Amino acid sequence: MSISSIKPASAAIDAAEWQVRVDLAACYRLCALKHWDDLIYTHISATVPGEAGHFLINPFGDRFDEITASRLVKIDLQGNIIGDQASRVNVTGFAIHGAVHAARADAMCVMHLHNENGVAVGMQQAGLLPLSQHAMRFYGQIGYHDYEGLALSPLEQTRLIEHLGDYPAMLLRNHGTLISGRTIAEAYVLMDTLDKACAFQLKAQSGGGPLNMQPPDVCAKTYRDLIGDGTPEGILEWPALLRMLDVLSPSYRN
Repeated sequence: MSISSIKPASAAIDAAEWQVRVDLAACYRLCALKHWDDLIYTHISATVPGEAGHFLINPFGDRFDEITASRLVKIDLQGNIIGDQASRVNVTGFAIHGAVHAARADAMCVMHLHNENGVAVGMQQAGLLPLSQHAMRFYGQIGYHDYEGLALSPLEQTRLIEHLGDYPAMLLRNHGTLISGRTIAEAYVLMDTLDKACAFQLKAQSGGGPLNMQPPDVCAKTYRDLIGDGTPEGILEWPALLRMLDVLSPSYRN
């Protein structure tokens, strides 16, 4: 079943919003399959088409593998629920997402996870090293934000946005990962690439001995080759991932 064939569950939800809901629910389920979830914590948010300042996010208390298109909650930049949906939202958890959405016009989807590989590499002073081809996708294109505690104050929001800049990715030191995608598909594919890059680095380091670092010119060329003409990533991968999900966990479309 293709995304375009899905019909809104309610007359109040138009086809464009419903498509985003289905894609976002799929993203949550795919993250659950990767074991990137952290009980009921961390979030993935997406902008609502045609509704400036409105976003979709998971209901607080639901596991990633429970998320469906209709259960996603619509909120504003302050985390207030839009409409009469009787769900809880982790307003504190949305603070990072809200800051990125507000600052970046291209941030259609914001993923913040506590995936183990990303947290571990974020603990290292050198951060992500250009050891693998996956890591070179982020060569000169990843920000770092130092840990300042649980609560994200307005001043820290400002610092976080400054450290993210125009990059698609960030490692939050001692905390987690952050991806800003122009589409939900791009956000997921970039997170998958980042997670693999971190895993490769950790495995290489665990082997002991010197690491085979590539020279800057090779890293820069590889990065340029990987991004190609700059089209959002995930165009080819996303339909394949949805086909897999339709077999393993099809209720995300409900």
